[in-house]
Amino acid sequence: MTRLILFLLAISVSVISFGQTIPTPKEHFGFNIGDDYMLATYTQTEAYFKKLAASDRVKLVDIGLTEEGRHQYQLIVTSPENHKKLDRYKEISVKMARAEGVTEEQARALSAEGKAIVWIDGGLHATEVVGTHQLIETLYQIVSRTDAETMRILDKVVILFTHAN
Repeated sequence: MTRLILFLLAISVSVISFGQTIPTPKEHFGFNIGDDYMLATYTQTEAYFKKLAASDRVKLVDIGLTEEGRHQYQLIVTSPENHKKLDRYKEISVKMARAEGVTEEQARALSAEGKAIVWIDGGLHATEVVGTHQLIETLYQIVSRTDAETMRILDKVVILFTHAN
């Protein structure tokens, strides 16, 4: 009985660890982004975005339908701590953008509390593939890396990666 429990525990840990692994673009698409004569389809890209959403750094948001009726996604990428306060950062961003009834002192306080919001899109023109491919590669890098600079960016910034088409 003890062996069975240990075996099931080991499998559970393996499944949990495997589920949190971020696949490289090559593992998902079968080629490196930028390889000659290799292009990611929208269906492959959508599936990759969904895999990246397993990360605690990513929130996948459906922002509407394309002209072809496909779901269009935005990935909100930031630190797990910042994800807990996204509504507050959105509120701050809206107040700062509109600047209606906000004194200079309030603006300074809001800017100190808020996070930089950065929009990065790709895929705007259907026949131009570089934009979508840079989006895939940049997403992978920011979601998978653990170096000090990446962690600092994730702590200070909320990045809106958007496949715009």
